[in-house]
Amino acid sequence: MSSKYEYRKNAARFLPTSREEMDWRGWDSLDVLFVSGDAYVDHPSFGVPLLARWLERLGLRVGIIPQPVWDSPVDVGRMGRPRLFVGVSSGIVDSMINNYTANKKKRSDDMYSEGGKGGRRPDYACTVYTRLVRQAFPDAVIVAGGVEASLRRLAHYDYWQNRVRPSILTEIDADLLVFGMGEQICTSLARELGGASSEMGGPVSRDHPAAQAALERLKMTRGVAHVATKERAREIEPRLTLPPFEEVRGNKRTFAKTAWFIEREASPFNGKTLVQHHGSRAVVVNPPSEPMTEEEFDSIYTLPFTKEAHPRHAGKIPAAEMIKFSITATRGCFGGCSFCAITLHQGRVVQSRSEASVIREVGALKNLRGYTGQVTDIGGPTANMYKLGCAKPDVHRVCRKFSCLSPDVCHHLNVNHAPLTKLLKNARNVPGVKKISTGSGVRYDLALADVKSGQRYLRELITHHVGGHLKVAPEHLDDDVLKLMKKPGFNSFEEFLSIFDRVSKEAGKEQYVVPYFISGFPGCTNDKMERVHSYLKEKRWNLQQVQAFIPTPMTLATAMYWTGLNPATREPIYVPKGEKDRRIQQALLQPKKEGNRAAFMQYRASGDRHGRKIGKGNQ
Repeated sequence: MSSKYEYRKNAARFLPTSREEMDWRGWDSLDVLFVSGDAYVDHPSFGVPLLARWLERLGLRVGIIPQPVWDSPVDVGRMGRPRLFVGVSSGIVDSMINNYTANKKKRSDDMYSEGGKGGRRPDYACTVYTRLVRQAFPDAVIVAGGVEASLRRLAHYDYWQNRVRPSILTEIDADLLVFGMGEQICTSLARELGGASSEMGGPVSRDHPAAQAALERLKMTRGVAHVATKERAREIEPRLTLPPFEEVRGNKRTFAKTAWFIEREASPFNGKTLVQHHGSRAVVVNPPSEPMTEEEFDSIYTLPFTKEAHPRHAGKIPAAEMIKFSITATRGCFGGCSFCAITLHQGRVVQSRSEASVIREVGALKNLRGYTGQVTDIGGPTANMYKLGCAKPDVHRVCRKFSCLSPDVCHHLNVNHAPLTKLLKNARNVPGVKKISTGSGVRYDLALADVKSGQRYLRELITHHVGGHLKVAPEHLDDDVLKLMKKPGFNSFEEFLSIFDRVSKEAGKEQYVVPYFISGFPGCTNDKMERVHSYLKEKRWNLQQVQAFIPTPMTLATAMYWTGLNPATREPIYVPKGEKDRRIQQALLQPKKEGNRAAFMQYRASGDRHGRKIGKGNQ
């Protein structure tokens, strides 16, 4: 059997990525084309393949160009102009976070690329790809989306250029920007642009009156952002007009206040349309999309995903190997950690699949190549938010809290873990399952708050679902820093450790907690990091992984980093910005790690045991 025949046979299970693969299907053109900064992994954890499969189910011919060459428009144009629109995404993560370390060094690796090698996507990939698509198809409708577009939809601080950049919409020639999860919006795009295509009798041209009318209707859709004239923006009600780009760029106090208001309007139930002027234009950001129904959410996981990488990729994609045998049970997070972008993209309402849907997918894992009965995760952004949420719908509709867990667990929150405990027990009994591990991090404060079944869930988790090590993220132990992070007090972590050790011994298992800490977080002076160092030394913990704080666009923690202010109070806080201070804090968490030892010894010899005063580190 020839290798070409094998390739064709395997590629037929995926959506086309080339003109040749289109020909095999008998397609002379596409309805929708996606351009992505990731390798093509046909798994629901990868956003572009998910949306492509979603549109395929609507009867559309969809193609994907993964990681195109970006020195000319030839590669993005290889499959021809699509009938309806081109969707552009940098991939699962912001391209700058993907391409650079916390110390702004170029990465040599890329979890979402073939062979794990870096350099497969450009810096500011969404901007670069959109420019190439516009060159290839001058009159096509272009829709930008994905994490990079979502988190740069308004004026934002860019860590890599160390400046406030304008909304990405003012820098790209896209007709619309989709933020958040895009299934519902893709349905609207297909309906509206499909109608325009019928009226035109062919491919949609963005300049045609029918297309213009369709785009105007789409601009009023939740989860969509666009550029308008100032006059048109004034007609929008209800709206919140933010300080203009020129003001937030030049005034850090205004930037901090604006960041707080953006977070305040992030609820899909009561958030207002945001308007921010950029010169003579206005960027309009509609409220987030409302959560999907359980039936709609379940339907995603009936799509014909292969859960493998497209055969065009000869080498393995590390991220694909990690999540191949994992199950997504939830979407969104109500934790509201100030450094996390999940609530700004997936939303602060947790959506859960039905138990039957999850169990069916667990049962279907046996059909995947390489499956040995090991399920690596049943979770989401957090392992234990399944079927949890506000118990008071009337309160939820008007609530503007940034977090349901900070400073304490909200008394309106349903924290009953019984549905999750039942799901895990039934999943373990699926034929062929040998072990279900917990790959997602556990919110131990949330589990401890469950007075009805918290101990039962923790016992279930610790006894059956820890593969020797369990990831938890205390992040810090200083209460002031934890408050800025919107994380629980450190006492709850100690309580969790006590339960973990006791239940592990009762189960006759030698198991360990793998704690994650962040270095260089706003508000953390060197003396506060010293406390963490002393605690780790007392516990005899040698941390294998530490996250140096990276200011992600649009988060509250990033506003703290840039401004040196607490966005909630506008009071000054210390920010370890310089390379020396950031290196010291990393060394305090990992003093034995190669490269940290010299910084640690130098810091010890300097006698600077108390960090620097507020303001000095902010320069």
